[in-house]
Amino acid sequence: MTRLLMIRHAATPWNWSKRIQGLSDIPIDDDARHEATGWLIPDDFHGALWASSPLKRAVETARLLGGAPREEQRLIEMNWGEWEGDTLESLRQRLGAAMAENEDRGLDFRPPGGESPRDLQDRLRPWLLEIATSGTDTIAVTHKGVIRAVMALATGWDMTGKAPARVLNGAGHIFSLDGQGNPAVVRLNVPLTEEAGEP
Repeated sequence: MTRLLMIRHAATPWNWSKRIQGLSDIPIDDDARHEATGWLIPDDFHGALWASSPLKRAVETARLLGGAPREEQRLIEMNWGEWEGDTLESLRQRLGAAMAENEDRGLDFRPPGGESPRDLQDRLRPWLLEIATSGTDTIAVTHKGVIRAVMALATGWDMTGKAPARVLNGAGHIFSLDGQGNPAVVRLNVPLTEEAGEP
């Protein structure tokens, strides 16, 4: 069994204002940088390989945690297309029933010019298989959408209705991978500090 520890990057100014980041390369802010310096990796993951999304917010977070990550394009956040920089609240108010219908598609929800969570899962599957085949525990610093996509694969959640768990900031999410790269939940929201939370 190979283990995967997934960590969401530290917060950016867009996180605090609830703006959709997607592929927008927004760096973390000074407060988040200070907070992340206090995060600690679980002891049983010392010696694991490190990977991160190539976006600045993930790479810097990994380095603050003591990692020397290999940048992995497949760990990049879901592409939100024309909606990047907007907020879900604004989109729901502006688009009304059309937005609700799109969100009700779950895994097949798709922003204009963007990708769906199912597309994201399809991009992650080969990477998960590579980790499983290597047999080496891995720490991945990535994005909320990516962690949710792996959680959905692990639980069978179709991304409609309530999520099995919220993806908290300042927390790690541990999955095991079988020989085919299929994830299973070991533990979600493992605090990296005593006060893990969510911006």
